[in-house]
Amino acid sequence: MRPSISTTKRSRAPNGVTRSLGGQQRGGSPRASFRFHACNIQNGAVQRVTERGTFGAFSLLLLNLEEYYFEQHTANHIQNKGGHHERKIRGSLKICSKSVIFEPDAISQPIIKIPLRDCIKIGKHEENGSSRHFTKAKSGAISLLFSQVYFIKEHNIVAPYKIERGTMEYVFELDVSGKVEDVVETLLQLHRASCLDKLGDQTAMITAILQSRLARTSFDKNRFQSVSEKLHMECQAEMVTPLVTNPGHVCITDTNLYFQPLNGHPKPVVQITLQDVRRIYKRRHGLMPLGLEVFCTEDDLCSDIYLKFYEPQDRDDLYFYIATYLEHHVAERTAESYTLQWQRGHLSNYQYLLHLNNLADRSCNDLSQYPVFPWIINDYCSAELDLSNPGTFRDLSRPVGALNKERLERLLSRYQEMPEPKFMYGSHYSSPGYVLFYLVRIAPEYMLCLQNGRFDNADRMFNSIAETWKNCLDGATDFKELIPEFYGDDVSFLVNSLKLDLGKRQGGQMVDDVELPPWARSPEDFLQKSKEALESGYVSEHLHEWIDLIFGYKQKGTDAVGAHNVFHPLTYEGGVDLNSIEDPDEKVAMLTQILEFGQTPKQLFVTPHPRRITPKCKSFSQTCGHNAPLVDSPGEESFEDLTEESKTLAWNNITKLQLHERYKIHKEAVTGIAVSGNGSSVFTTSQDSTLKMFSKESKMLQRSISFSNMALSSCLLLPGDATVISSSWDNNVYFYSIAFGRRQDTLMGHDDAVSKICWHDNRLYSASWDSTVKVWSGVPAETTCPKRHRFDMLAELEHDVSVDTISLNAAGTMLVSGTREGTVSIWDLTTATILHQIPCHSGTIRDAAFSPDSRHVLSTGADGCLNVIDVQTGMLISSMTSDEPQRCFIWDGNSVLSGSQSGELLVWDLLGGKLSERIQGHAGAVTCIWMNEQCSSIITGGEDRQIMFWKLQY
Repeated sequence: MRPSISTTKRSRAPNGVTRSLGGQQRGGSPRASFRFHACNIQNGAVQRVTERGTFGAFSLLLLNLEEYYFEQHTANHIQNKGGHHERKIRGSLKICSKSVIFEPDAISQPIIKIPLRDCIKIGKHEENGSSRHFTKAKSGAISLLFSQVYFIKEHNIVAPYKIERGTMEYVFELDVSGKVEDVVETLLQLHRASCLDKLGDQTAMITAILQSRLARTSFDKNRFQSVSEKLHMECQAEMVTPLVTNPGHVCITDTNLYFQPLNGHPKPVVQITLQDVRRIYKRRHGLMPLGLEVFCTEDDLCSDIYLKFYEPQDRDDLYFYIATYLEHHVAERTAESYTLQWQRGHLSNYQYLLHLNNLADRSCNDLSQYPVFPWIINDYCSAELDLSNPGTFRDLSRPVGALNKERLERLLSRYQEMPEPKFMYGSHYSSPGYVLFYLVRIAPEYMLCLQNGRFDNADRMFNSIAETWKNCLDGATDFKELIPEFYGDDVSFLVNSLKLDLGKRQGGQMVDDVELPPWARSPEDFLQKSKEALESGYVSEHLHEWIDLIFGYKQKGTDAVGAHNVFHPLTYEGGVDLNSIEDPDEKVAMLTQILEFGQTPKQLFVTPHPRRITPKCKSFSQTCGHNAPLVDSPGEESFEDLTEESKTLAWNNITKLQLHERYKIHKEAVTGIAVSGNGSSVFTTSQDSTLKMFSKESKMLQRSISFSNMALSSCLLLPGDATVISSSWDNNVYFYSIAFGRRQDTLMGHDDAVSKICWHDNRLYSASWDSTVKVWSGVPAETTCPKRHRFDMLAELEHDVSVDTISLNAAGTMLVSGTREGTVSIWDLTTATILHQIPCHSGTIRDAAFSPDSRHVLSTGADGCLNVIDVQTGMLISSMTSDEPQRCFIWDGNSVLSGSQSGELLVWDLLGGKLSERIQGHAGAVTCIWMNEQCSSIITGGEDRQIMFWKLQY
């Protein structure tokens, strides 16, 4: 029998929440350091249980999922004690889209929740009417006749809801009697919506009521922080916190972002100063591109506000305005930029995983997409934890479901017999239930909200680390991973500090603190050892394998099948198009199923993730905290790749560049620089039509060669340092033999000036103003004789206009070209086809080059822009603007050293999106720049006819 997305039966819960039975809903999803116990989320959903009386016990978590809180009225609940004995309980009456909630002022009294669909009669209370039992009620009262009521948080104790059934009548006396008719009319309208047969019709009618209320209101401009603020835009949206959303109005001015809840709960307005914003992310919410999350800190996992818009255009407009406002701010950083930081030791494993979760749409405010972290440790039985033993660790190359060989064989057998679309696992590794399974001790009200007013069965609770791990290894339907709290500093989620009554297990013991493994002396020790394990050498060497499964190329397709990493199609981004579902009931049911079951993160990488460069320090966790850069210690084992270490050190100190020597050796602007392998000879070309050879040792000009009377545009040295190639404006490419001191060959390859040449693996690449880039095969001449080259044209890459610059990636498999009209083209040289064509500059492109990892292309143009393009997607992911054109540059994928029109050398921090340093250089434009492989030596050429030698000061 073909399994469904959820292998258990589903039932409609008393408060209208759909839930999974049989333990499917016990696990987790996102918000590293939810910090339920400490932080009061801005809509008041998260509060200490001891704070009622100051903040009140009411929270939006008392509502059904997808329910809205509209308004409240100060009221008395009139209780009939029999005969003429009546009692008035003071409090507030909350009108919600699917229920009426009464919150008493006295904490000893329970909160009352009456589902509107269970109401038999709603009306104004009449003193002499049918409600004759209530003799002292005034005419400003509402009478509710219903069949079911919930009692919540009696004596302010968080506990499962109590339910009373049977026909009952409650009377609520409003302070303002003139409001009674309006409230009754509202309740009757919402009651009609709640009683509709189809869930889709209910949702549509309630949405219409909400939109009508929003349309009749607007943001209160008196809430502006200053009278001088200028309004930029206003729109409708909902503030999102775990499990709940709160509708209202968003307003942005030239200095602040505001959100004003429609119901004024928990405070009249939320305000964020724009200059405090550090990061903003576009989010998927409910599988739709409607979310926007704003962070005012760089490292904190908890955002300052998460907004869900009704129109994608409103979201995009607000995003654009905030991003534009932030000076030198890269609004959305790329996974690649973080990868470079992580590889070089500037980010811990913990920080890197948080960043990837953020970029993959995982948010602390969305329990269906909570940050996911890996199980790391495999040993929960030993008395001591040995982090030097590989057997201590889980196999990070396999998903949890594939760790147990026998269970995997059973799953594969079922998979083979399953019709399309096939999936291997009937549950996910991250879902709202799994998150709250781990966090129930600090988020009990969230669990009650999700579980229909009940805690889970005591034996299915998070009772023991070892038991949970064993169930993940052996259980038929349990494949969950961990959450960031397991590698944080707050032990609250492991300790029942609130003294919650979570039930009694079959063995008779009460559910209390989480049972720790033998090697953990305390909850604090458990977290400390878990952090050490996460930052250990073994995990650092293998973490990329787990990233491939969760965020990378093994997430989907044939690679996922080969890795036994196939989940239900609905869990993947794009697995279902909700807009194509016309039946409203089917759409609501589909969305509910997807959100409750779990969602696979947005895919960030489509190629194998690079391995981390193992640093010198023995243990990340012993020397570095989560927020500290990982600095190498002298005297330890060196990097495997010393060249990479020297490059990192050089680029870290690039702002300390100092001029060492300068020489004027040309009569016109220098156009190209090439240096011999030992660094002793420097070859330069110039618009004065000469190729010159300069000795760095003797500091003298050794040779000067002229091939024609036209300008030379670039030069390069062939492997072996025997031949120099120069390109010329006379349409030719010239080969000069250093050993024999003469022109060796001429390639007449173009119909117009040759602007740039490159060489890789016996292939020559020439760019020309004739609108082509040509690929030539050829073997360099013998060093013992002036043998002529023979070149055959392999490919011709056609452009619409003249090509001014080209560059190859390190592997020689891709080429980037820049044209006079500002278009960057990325070519696949293995097939001679264009991958992307991006018109990203408004004028001539001066220089373009791949990052060392070939993931990005940086281009500079006459328009002053430095543009970073994602090679995989062709998207412009970052753009910085200079006050003048940048003529040439070198970069390491993170920092850029560029030569400007005015002659300055500028250092740019691409990750920070800012200009870091200005260094005075040439008297005219810097036209070319060269750096050796170790990044220890830099030479520049300029329009002032000089070449300058630069040194780094460490």
